[in-house]
Amino acid sequence: MAARVLFSQCCFSEPLPVWLGLVTHPNQNVPHNSSLYKKPFVESFEETPLWVAVLTYMGYGILTIFGYLRDFLRHWDIEKCHVARERDEQKDFVPLYQDFENFYTRNLYMRIRDNWNRPICSVPGAKVDLVERVTHDYNWTFEHTGKVVKDVINMGSYNYLGFAENTGACADAALEVTKMYGVGVGSTRCEMGNLDIHEEMEQLVARFLGVESAMAFGMGFATNSMNIPALMGKGCLILSDELNHTSLVLGARLSGSTIRVFKHNNMQSLEKLLRDAIVHGQPRTHRPWKKILIVVEGIYSMEGSIVRLPEVIALKKRYKAYLYLDEAHSIGALGPNGRGVVDYFGLDSKDVDIMMGTFTKSFGAAGGYIGGKKELIDYLRRHSHSAMYATSMSPPVAQQIITSMKIIMGEDGTTLGADRLRQLSQNTTFFRRRLHEMGFIIYGNDDSPVVPLMLYMPAKIGAFGREMLKRNIGTVVVGFPATPIIESRARFCVSAAHTREIGAHLISSKWSPSPLKPVQELLLQDRLFDC
Repeated sequence: MAARVLFSQCCFSEPLPVWLGLVTHPNQNVPHNSSLYKKPFVESFEETPLWVAVLTYMGYGILTIFGYLRDFLRHWDIEKCHVARERDEQKDFVPLYQDFENFYTRNLYMRIRDNWNRPICSVPGAKVDLVERVTHDYNWTFEHTGKVVKDVINMGSYNYLGFAENTGACADAALEVTKMYGVGVGSTRCEMGNLDIHEEMEQLVARFLGVESAMAFGMGFATNSMNIPALMGKGCLILSDELNHTSLVLGARLSGSTIRVFKHNNMQSLEKLLRDAIVHGQPRTHRPWKKILIVVEGIYSMEGSIVRLPEVIALKKRYKAYLYLDEAHSIGALGPNGRGVVDYFGLDSKDVDIMMGTFTKSFGAAGGYIGGKKELIDYLRRHSHSAMYATSMSPPVAQQIITSMKIIMGEDGTTLGADRLRQLSQNTTFFRRRLHEMGFIIYGNDDSPVVPLMLYMPAKIGAFGREMLKRNIGTVVVGFPATPIIESRARFCVSAAHTREIGAHLISSKWSPSPLKPVQELLLQDRLFDC
């Protein structure tokens, strides 16, 4: 941790990067060209200590041994088996699941299954109400008690700007549109489902992004998985970051293109793949690739890191490749104007060939968008499966997007959008700094509202989630296979809706052996988490 603090001080005083022309990630020997950045770019990914890795492997080993023991007891009906068993006539069928997946689900995941899929019964805003449930068979089944856990601080939703609400301008506008259009459309855009509100929304999105044209889709996941196959195909090459979202991975696979993966945010790895692609061409024939597409995300939701967009754009221009930028988590959450990672770095949106994002997070709505040149959008309208066959976006959802986007842009005649952007930035800075002071290991960029807190050991995954809930804090815990086996973590999502009182409760719920300033004193000093 000391190395990271020293690095931050050097970075922000600026002489070291200026002299060297390079900035290095703490605990990550990956230099980058600081001349492309207008401000210091600081990210932290502390390597798992050896003794922690050993203990973590031992923990999984013990769980595995006991898992085989319990399977033995289940086989002889000594322990009750809750697993669905095949009928005798199905014994020769090809199994639906791999043996390891079944074993992991039965003996490891089932121990901590109560930390996921918790039902809620309120608006998922700054606080949320949970339906209380109990299990009598070690998490195989759950029963609702009829009680409700009130006012749980919501640190799990991607409600970055606090637009997940049932009151205010957005809710009122959505209600009026529902009265006018109804809830559903019942048709595709190319048939009878193209409403004037859809076209108004797409024009607003294009203006917000600073691109020629934009197109909206009813599902964020399908925006990636159904549009990448329309743009790429056989004879094309996709260069994908190793931590890209599943929707991007699925879209790349469905396209039939050749896929090559570069190390996360590592420009040396990306440039090597670009050079090899140009020098060697396609496998066997060595013909030039029809298209080379670089696929990256703005904010990586499991790491809290931000793409090194200035360097990616520089490489894209140098090697004549195309760039696909997924801003699902960064749009609305980054940049002085809330316009994503392009705005954050002060770059020109025209340098990004395909701008993708979702409305499910910062806008409190649903669906996704693709933005770019008019020729690109016109092509997608004719060839995208998501455009041709998917039902149109619900009218109240479209209105939620329009209203929230106008608030962010300041076109509603208020400063509410600017206030929320500023509040999110302040809350993020405060929360990350306090966790560092308390001795926790956290990942990601200092400006990222996604804050992964490392847990490492398997026993801590379930324990952390349960203990947080006891303190009325709802958060997401993540382990293998969603993360590397020795990098289990809790993920906090900071929101502009989090207030001063919420910040005080969050920090006071955590323990640290090192002396800390009183919570109220620090909050007053920084004037953060103000309503």
